[in-house]
Amino acid sequence: MSKTTEAKTRMGEAGHWGEDIRSDLHVSVEPLDSGGVEIALESRVAPYYGASILSQTRDVLETLGVEHARVAVHDEGALPFVISARIEAAVKRAGLGSGKKALPEPLPLPAASAKDRLRRSRLYLPGSEPKYFINAALHFPDAIILDLEDSVHPAEKDAARILVRNALRAVDFGLCERMVRINQLPLGLEDLAEVVPEMPDVILLPKAERSDQVAEVDRMVGELKLRHNIARSIWIIPILESALGVENAFAIATASPNVVCLTIGLEDYTADLGVVKSVGGAESRFARQRLVNAAHAAGVQANDSVFSDVADMEGLRQWAISSRMLGFEGMGCIHPLQIPVIHAAFAPTSAEVEKAIKIVAAFEEAQRKGLGVVSLGSKMIDSPVVQRALKLVARARAMGLAPKDTSAQGS
Repeated sequence: MSKTTEAKTRMGEAGHWGEDIRSDLHVSVEPLDSGGVEIALESRVAPYYGASILSQTRDVLETLGVEHARVAVHDEGALPFVISARIEAAVKRAGLGSGKKALPEPLPLPAASAKDRLRRSRLYLPGSEPKYFINAALHFPDAIILDLEDSVHPAEKDAARILVRNALRAVDFGLCERMVRINQLPLGLEDLAEVVPEMPDVILLPKAERSDQVAEVDRMVGELKLRHNIARSIWIIPILESALGVENAFAIATASPNVVCLTIGLEDYTADLGVVKSVGGAESRFARQRLVNAAHAAGVQANDSVFSDVADMEGLRQWAISSRMLGFEGMGCIHPLQIPVIHAAFAPTSAEVEKAIKIVAAFEEAQRKGLGVVSLGSKMIDSPVVQRALKLVARARAMGLAPKDTSAQGS
């Protein structure tokens, strides 16, 4: 076999193009033995951005150490961070650029995520589809999940990993908590090596069944933070998706102090049971209650699964209300239209807030007077009722539904 024939067999491709594709591009890289770099570009926006795309392509190829190659770029309105990711993936699939990265200029990091922050809604974004990244923050979910697991085809895992890494550096997700769902271990360890240096707020661990899986993720995150001089917290949310995972919920929740929440994946859980997932969720009620109990016993949050029928908003509302009553503090979502419904369902009612504020105000007044008994009018208030009111008011304040100061509230 000649060198030229051998080189052609190593052609690498990445990305997508076509009439239905937007915010992406397709790149093919054919290594050559000599002749420098040849670039052919097709783009709908070539008259406006063609020179910039060509310049970036050359810069990325140079960064990756590509000296001789034939490169074809079909652009569908990709932003620079996508261009870099697709070129890097194609170059590495062509057997070049080993050990090198083409990193976009980083945006300033948002403030570190608090362990107990609001997580009412977590919006899943397929990690191989950049068109969903750009405007995700405009829908105001509490968190976005850059997904490397179920929404990514097995053949696209490597390219998605690079794309998500670049998105963490270059996309402004506003006030959203930035989460990454890695793949099941051991593949998930490769995801961690790529994304942890870009400091996501949370790592979601799918198919969690044992505490040692959480410990392994925690260990590698810690090693990567040390290697890259990262001081800020990177939290972990295990996803329970099997009968064994549910049985081990408390051990999983307490496997690391960096676990902030437990959540559940009901599609896989019901498949493990061999039952059909229903709208009412009777088949998963035990598992969800057990998760909530384990989470509260461990002092972490409990977050429910997604509601998969994006057209059934009333069904979503009923599910979310039921989730809140079970003790969940939020749930996943797969479409932006689900976010306001979820936020409304997990918000305390005005009557609940008003009553809780009065109880908290009475408690604070009793504290100021050095009284051991809290009374509201002619009624004595038990300690558990006070604690529940304190939690509800704190949550209402975080949602902007209660004033910061309750001392002015009358009894």
